[in-house]
Amino acid sequence: MKILLTCHFPLTGSGSGVYTLNVAHALAKLGHQVRVVVPENQPPEPCDGIGVHPVYFNGCTSDALPFNFPCFTTHPRSTQTFYDLNDEQLRAYEAAFRAAIEHELADFAPDVIHCGHAWLQPAYAVDYGVPVVVTVHGTDLIGYERIATSGDPRMRVFEDAARKALEKAAAIVTISQENDQLVRRLFPGQAGKCRLILNGYNSDVFYPEPLPQRDVLGALGIPGKYAHVVSFAGKFAHFKGIDVLLRGAAKFMRDDTVLVLAGGGELFDEMTQLAAGLGLRNVHFVHNQPHDMLRKLYSIADVSLLTSRKEPFGLVIIEAMACGAPVVGSDDGGAVDIVTPQTGLLFRSEDPDDLAAKVESVLDGAAAFDRSVVAAYAKANFSQDESIVHLVDIYEAVRN
Repeated sequence: MKILLTCHFPLTGSGSGVYTLNVAHALAKLGHQVRVVVPENQPPEPCDGIGVHPVYFNGCTSDALPFNFPCFTTHPRSTQTFYDLNDEQLRAYEAAFRAAIEHELADFAPDVIHCGHAWLQPAYAVDYGVPVVVTVHGTDLIGYERIATSGDPRMRVFEDAARKALEKAAAIVTISQENDQLVRRLFPGQAGKCRLILNGYNSDVFYPEPLPQRDVLGALGIPGKYAHVVSFAGKFAHFKGIDVLLRGAAKFMRDDTVLVLAGGGELFDEMTQLAAGLGLRNVHFVHNQPHDMLRKLYSIADVSLLTSRKEPFGLVIIEAMACGAPVVGSDDGGAVDIVTPQTGLLFRSEDPDDLAAKVESVLDGAAAFDRSVVAAYAKANFSQDESIVHLVDIYEAVRN
């Protein structure tokens, strides 16, 4: 089968981008032909067995759009948002992605188009007579709710696009119980199309890798050796709750513990200043890291954190678990579907005191976890190689 994937973000730096890359790799492993249309502001890394069709932004090539690719909140490589685009930029965005989709329809002739987010791109894709599957990631729904209640008539273009995308889609993939319920509430007429398939991670990339702590920390520019390592990976955006994490860290950090935060985004400088203002020591901000380095970090972490205020899924915590790291996640969003008593703990969202108590219980051994059990649970339940069969079933059903 031929599948054309599209995403509103590059294949690295965001959960939906990584989701698209993981799906593409899993499909290629099964022998399907895959091409991916994505925005880029730099040459994309080659992907074995996958054709990548970049739509360039930020003037990085002679034919690139003269503004950065837009986001719902922020991205390590862009702080431009959809809501800031003017009418001319919106027209240019649509023309560029329609041209990319039309090129792939003529050259690749896909059986199915699978779009990430109920947003602009699937609203274009449904016009061409090829079955379209839409994965709703959550930030699109947050954007839809924001627009629907804003009263700003200029924002109607996004509201109309989201509605059109889901009304004309052949199937809708949701990624968590909460995400599924929200789609059904906002779009009750499309509830019959919804299929819940929890996100999967790439088990060829994330797995336990026994390594000396000093080597991993040294590669990140962090000197010394510590009794405990706490990790976080994600975008530095408000909804990720990094401020909650740091206020909790002011209570759980100790001299023998190091906290490593990997990621980037519009709040990076603000969060480093907050850490300094809180007087935190042994806290290191290491910017966005490649997956191979994240695997090493998770493999030495005593616990990995997801402190989001509202997290549609939380791919980073299953990647951490796949490397054997138990997790502490907020109880508002996708972590509720993922974390079990054998793999981690949930804390009250927005509550740094409860976060600190949960992390301390792991560091002190009051809450003990078997790293091999944690990794095995992730692989059995969230490996993309397992979940891809359900997506293929959807593709087969909608193309017939």
